[in-house]
Amino acid sequence: MLDIIILSLHFFICFLISIAIWCGPKDMDLHSSSTGGAEIETDGLIFIGKEEDIKKSQRITAKMNGREIVVFYHEGKFHALDSRCYRKIFVCVISDIDGQVCIVCPWHKFKITLETGEGLYEGINPLEPSPTPKWQSKGVKQRIHKVTIDNGNVYVNPLDLSVTFDSDYFADMYKNGGELVMGK
Repeated sequence: MLDIIILSLHFFICFLISIAIWCGPKDMDLHSSSTGGAEIETDGLIFIGKEEDIKKSQRITAKMNGREIVVFYHEGKFHALDSRCYRKIFVCVISDIDGQVCIVCPWHKFKITLETGEGLYEGINPLEPSPTPKWQSKGVKQRIHKVTIDNGNVYVNPLDLSVTFDSDYFADMYKNGGELVMGK
């Protein structure tokens, strides 16, 4: 009975965190600038926002060519990645998993590293004499974007779609109006 109470409390807390994140800082649409398109600098970088603003809010979402990305500021570093995980929308908690900073999807519990976009899982080798769970990589699942800071401004590199990742499918589905199909 205590297990059910603890599990219910855990899901309730995750739900509250999801609501807090969902209702957090408002999205920034780069296509709503006065020029009608994203602000692209001469070196091809795309302006996301002011460094201090993102540091205060800890995260911001933006649209790049219709694709939604999220920029996190965590422990002195900026990270940018697609805002949809390789299954659904990101409304996530940041956690340290085996020495790596990860986002954790509240619905699926997928763990994705902010540095590389790798999906992590905890598995065992049944051939070991006494198998113990160890964190392992599923490979890169989430598209990450290079962040550049210049004179207090935060920029990301434009998309390089020559290599595909699992998150591309969901980013494109959302871009093409798939939110109703996928649900929230």
